[in-house]
Amino acid sequence: MSAIQRNILIREYTPLEVKKSITGYGQAVKKQVQEMTKRVLRLPEIPKPDDTADALAIAVCHAHTDNSLLAGFSKKEFN
Repeated sequence: MSAIQRNILIREYTPLEVKKSITGYGQAVKKQVQEMTKRVLRLPEIPKPDDTADALAIAVCHAHTDNSLLAGFSKKEFN
């Protein structure tokens, strides 16, 4: 509500959208998404707790969309 009151754009992603963006497969299991998020962000280990890993996966998903300010960057920049 706070974001809407400040006219901040909100974007929601389904789990399928996040999984497909991160792994290329919409039916990927959580461990696969976590591992790919770790690789894409070049992290030494999978972030803990799981909610943190989920949030980072959603952020990467958003960065891959046309709505993102990062949309001008190639996906290769993340790999």
